[in-house]
Amino acid sequence: MSLLKRIEQGQGGNSSGQSSDNQGGENSRLSSLQARRVNAPITSPQAGSYFDLKTRVQNKLLSELDPSMDITRTDEVRRTIQDLFEQILAEENIVLSRPERARLFEQIAAEILGLGPLQPLLEDDTITEVMVNGAKNIYIERKGRIHRVPVTFENNDHVMRIIDRIVAPLGRRIDESSPYVDARLPDGSRVNAIIPPISLVGPVLTIRKFSRNPITVEQLIQFGSVTQEAIMFLKACVESRLNIVISGGTGSGKTTLLNVLSGFIPADERIVTIENAAELQLRQEHVVTLESRPPNIEGRGEITIRDLVVNSLRMRPERIIVGEIRDEAALDMLQAMNTGHDGSMTTLHSNGPRDTLARLETMTLMAGMDLPSRAIREQVASAIDLICHQERMRDGTRKITNLTEISGMEGDVITMTDIFVYEQTGIENGQIQGRLRPTGLRPKFMDKLEAAGINLPPSIFGIGERRRY
Repeated sequence: MSLLKRIEQGQGGNSSGQSSDNQGGENSRLSSLQARRVNAPITSPQAGSYFDLKTRVQNKLLSELDPSMDITRTDEVRRTIQDLFEQILAEENIVLSRPERARLFEQIAAEILGLGPLQPLLEDDTITEVMVNGAKNIYIERKGRIHRVPVTFENNDHVMRIIDRIVAPLGRRIDESSPYVDARLPDGSRVNAIIPPISLVGPVLTIRKFSRNPITVEQLIQFGSVTQEAIMFLKACVESRLNIVISGGTGSGKTTLLNVLSGFIPADERIVTIENAAELQLRQEHVVTLESRPPNIEGRGEITIRDLVVNSLRMRPERIIVGEIRDEAALDMLQAMNTGHDGSMTTLHSNGPRDTLARLETMTLMAGMDLPSRAIREQVASAIDLICHQERMRDGTRKITNLTEISGMEGDVITMTDIFVYEQTGIENGQIQGRLRPTGLRPKFMDKLEAAGINLPPSIFGIGERRRY
């Protein structure tokens, strides 16, 4: 019997690993909270003495690695680690079977070159989100459903090391004085981390993965998120330089749709993107990517989205794309849209098209300008041409539910017209059935489309066809 097998059998019922993880200076509130938690019966070999073995081999390997080695040369570093790993096992007389040896090596390599226990999850293309709730509770989203996985960290310090590895190269920090941070991985995946004392369950890490190959229009149609007719309409809107707001809840696919729509922008236009954490994957050549910056440890040096929007106006942009509007930057974005920067796009969180307008008004008031509501609404009505609203349905699918034109003002109210509306017809095998259907109304901005040389057939809007809905 191999050493690793004997170690794992000798660990008995210590599979949860909670006893060592939660000792020490944790307060009674946290202890009682964790005591009330009902953990799923997940059997994990990663506990007790196995970690001792892994740590011992890993520490010795790290001590023998050349500190001047370029860790970005992954293949070369991996070969070096492999050679040292085999050498250490031989020197320590550690007998492992071939599968055990391979598993131990991959875990150590992931600790050195990747993100430890999370690395296999990040390499799985079927996983769209990874959620770490403390050291022992890790969940994933796959096909719109959340599942718990039998993967754990050694302890909370282990989670903190991984978080530091993510944020440090970006010049971000996370500590008790600044206990949460937004960041990104090298592949563009979005990361949010929050740590004690704000989090009472230990360090919490949420990673929104993005496909190595951005989702295409064809895939959106295949997934049932949108119809061919709606895509033709959206493509015409982008090419004719209409201002578009993509709204929806968390995880509804706003950024994915923004990436797709950005692909319709002509290649000869200068695009400036503004984000908190750069995640847009534009394929055009002439793209300037700007990223906001939090304050440093002295509280200075902060660069906000609003600062970047104002600065972008001096960069001769033809299109301004803001990853997400969530505060007073809405005022500057509206002013940019109203001052000759047509064809701009952004996203924001809302429950529906009408709620999108209300949130824009609220965020504009956050700028501290003493503007009457009517003036703000006039700004919104003249700046925005189209609201594209997305929802994450109960079955986990993501669908465009409204394509709504902002048609103007009537009194103090912004008028809206639905051009496409999603109609649910039922549920079959747990999957929501329905279709994004045209309402039969032509948008008032059709003259802008025609001025750009785009002529859409009336059938796209359901005109001239008999349909049974």
